[in-house]
Amino acid sequence: MVKGFVPLSEVATSNTHGEDSPYFAGWKAYDEDPYDAASNPSGVIQMGLAENQVSFDLLEKYLEQHPEATGWGCGISSFRENALFQDYHGLKSFRKAMASFMEQIRGGRAKFDPERIVLTAGATAANELLTFILADPGDCLLIPTPYYPGFDRDLRWRTGVNIIPVHCDSSNGFQITRQALETACAEAEAMKTRVRGLLLTNPSNPLGTAIARPVLDELLDFATEKNIHLISDEIYSGSVFSSGEFVSMAEIVEAREHRGCERVHIVYSLSKDLGLPGFRVGAIYSYNDAVVTTARRMSSFTLVSSQTQKMLAAMLGDREFTEEYLARNRERLKKRYELIVEGLKKAGIECLQGNAGLFCWMNLKPLLAEPTRDAELELWKSILHEVKLNISPGSSCHCTEAGWFRVCFANMSEQTLEVALRRIKDFMKKTKA
Repeated sequence: MVKGFVPLSEVATSNTHGEDSPYFAGWKAYDEDPYDAASNPSGVIQMGLAENQVSFDLLEKYLEQHPEATGWGCGISSFRENALFQDYHGLKSFRKAMASFMEQIRGGRAKFDPERIVLTAGATAANELLTFILADPGDCLLIPTPYYPGFDRDLRWRTGVNIIPVHCDSSNGFQITRQALETACAEAEAMKTRVRGLLLTNPSNPLGTAIARPVLDELLDFATEKNIHLISDEIYSGSVFSSGEFVSMAEIVEAREHRGCERVHIVYSLSKDLGLPGFRVGAIYSYNDAVVTTARRMSSFTLVSSQTQKMLAAMLGDREFTEEYLARNRERLKKRYELIVEGLKKAGIECLQGNAGLFCWMNLKPLLAEPTRDAELELWKSILHEVKLNISPGSSCHCTEAGWFRVCFANMSEQTLEVALRRIKDFMKKTKA
């Protein structure tokens, strides 16, 4: 043993955190040379961050008009109330407001019981907590591809649970099929690992598409037949450009009069729809009593501050504000989506038709030297280091088809987006020359 070396745990020394992925490497390149219109106009533009800043002014306006919502304008008694310990059930006022907001996003087509909401420090914590509850080390979860690269870290690193990709492709717009699910189950069986659940992101990250109702019905049928859990991560549910285009798994459960609902668990967060990732507010909504009880016990490791809960309870409880916010946010996201898709089209680049989220799924297959992952990564490096745009290669999302890239458009000003589009257009001209 090397002198002075003190061994660490297997978790600390494993590489299942996934930070060697190009997804995270692009972030590092941005951190080292961030774009700034005034001080660093040739820097890297961050298009790998799914963050919603297009409606942040609406939140700021609300707080300016309602300073009491922060809880700091009410003297020492308010400070004491916020500072003293709150149990891990969370504040009733906030859970009630959260349930109401989740119903509002879904147009009132589904109901949420505040007593079934378990608060967590963001969706990352919610998904990991559910993984701890539903699966043992060595078991696996099925996840349709392409999927959010962070799942490799969030679901596997500390839990010891594996991920089996359900490979989808562009032949049908990357929709999930029964055949793909069965193939993934066969792979799990060959690996001698138990399948404990199916995790969906609806709307999809990175595709920017909502899953259609018939597909959701088929997925719940599949989970029932296999006797596994179904996790529906719906953190982009309020970022669908038209509210009627999104169907929640909660609607499917209610349409079945809650038959078989004990296997269904919904994850939500305020990080995307409200653009509040720094507040770390997530939630688990489960139809399974044992899961709710266990999740609440485990949530003591990932609490949301009382101050945050009190402020957001006031904001989400203001129906007039939330209705205006959701409507204007959808309008702004749709406008921004159309802006980037049209700009890419003028540059000769096509995208998958999307209707949700903070990103588009861009097709650069024609630029590949050959249809391989290596060729895709070479193109990605050129775009990152020469064009100075951080976009996420499809391979980091476990996409089996080389040449697809996720491009985020809501974390920057419209002026910065125009700069990015000019860079892409110039790159395409240079490539074709």
